[in-house]
Amino acid sequence: MIKPVFSFEFFPPQTPEGVERLAATRKQLAKLKPEFFSVTFGAGGSTRDRTLESVRQIKQEGYAAAPHLSCVGSTRENIRAILETYKNLGINRIVALRGDLPSGMATTGEFQYANELVSYIREQTGNHFHIEVAGYPEVHPQAKSVRSDLLNFKRKIEAGADSAITQYFYNADSYFRFVDECRKLGVTVPVVPGIMPIVKFAQLARFSDACGAEIPRWMRKTLEGFGDDSEAIQAFGLDVVTTLCERLLAGGAPGLHFYTLNHAAPSVEIWKRLGL
Repeated sequence: MIKPVFSFEFFPPQTPEGVERLAATRKQLAKLKPEFFSVTFGAGGSTRDRTLESVRQIKQEGYAAAPHLSCVGSTRENIRAILETYKNLGINRIVALRGDLPSGMATTGEFQYANELVSYIREQTGNHFHIEVAGYPEVHPQAKSVRSDLLNFKRKIEAGADSAITQYFYNADSYFRFVDECRKLGVTVPVVPGIMPIVKFAQLARFSDACGAEIPRWMRKTLEGFGDDSEAIQAFGLDVVTTLCERLLAGGAPGLHFYTLNHAAPSVEIWKRLGL
């Protein structure tokens, strides 16, 4: 049996306090011996610099880092330069995404779709990088149909991606259906479920409305019923997400990727409950 792969995702902090907090979070999560820490990537120049700085710090601390790269606002030249920088830093894993257009931005840049970015990374660097791409068990919000979304995913794999991390979800059946449909199309790469711990309901609802991740009605109504009782929300969230993770791992998921929002405690508690 293949050992499951576990990983944790961060966003680049914007303040010195945020940098300190993230360092403390990393220290806690590093004890769990994850395969890698991934770092998100924004469309603006300063955000990209912060991604690079976070990746540098992770490497200096002796951990594996997987920076995100996005099509949004990117040119072949700046992606080539970033890839060279990461190679020189000893990075060997990349998360390649189309990315979301910031409001007011009309086009993504020189790369329109993630499969084009994956192809370019392969063309420039051969097999140096293990390339992760995104999968959408509940269908990408901008997809024309379920079928077109699956074919888009297949194109990313055919372009050279090694594995995928999914958008977060709370319905395990949607993940298993997605993987089954991928296998029918001949896609055999590992598809790791993305896991979003539940800490604040308003924040989760905002994220979910923006990215198309469904909060099942029974969950939404239960969370709404707790009002401002943050302890009740977190206790319920831990139960729900732990049960989800148990079902995913029992059903053959090749690992779990935690969207930490730069906090360690929820992921650590789920980890303990899973007996990992």
